[in-house]
Amino acid sequence: MILVDTSIWIELLAAKPRNAIREEDLLRFVTCGPVVQEVLQGLRPGLQSDAFRTAFLAIPVLGDPLPLRLYVSAAEIYRLGRRRGITIRSSADCLIAAIAIDHGVPVWHRDRDFSAIARYTGLEAVESAPA
Repeated sequence: MILVDTSIWIELLAAKPRNAIREEDLLRFVTCGPVVQEVLQGLRPGLQSDAFRTAFLAIPVLGDPLPLRLYVSAAEIYRLGRRRGITIRSSADCLIAAIAIDHGVPVWHRDRDFSAIARYTGLEAVESAPA
């Protein structure tokens, strides 16, 4: 399994993927509530968006519903980074990282926040296509 961040979905939806996605990779994809929210709020109205939305909502979701302890973990991720002089730009990224760490799955991303979080937590951050 690999948790695919919004930054990757944006790239895929723009039809400009940096790496080819194999069909077997798609079967390994998982998502979480914050990614679902970010991706769906950015969709433009239309039939293609409706079809994507249906397929996207069929992807397995981690941490649904989210327990309070993951919000606490996300806050700690943010605070630990700040203590180290690293400011994470998005609290949603801290929550996504907390979910991934809790489930022991890597995050595939194109977002510097995940690279930073991986430097001081147990997050496995993947910046290229999953192997």
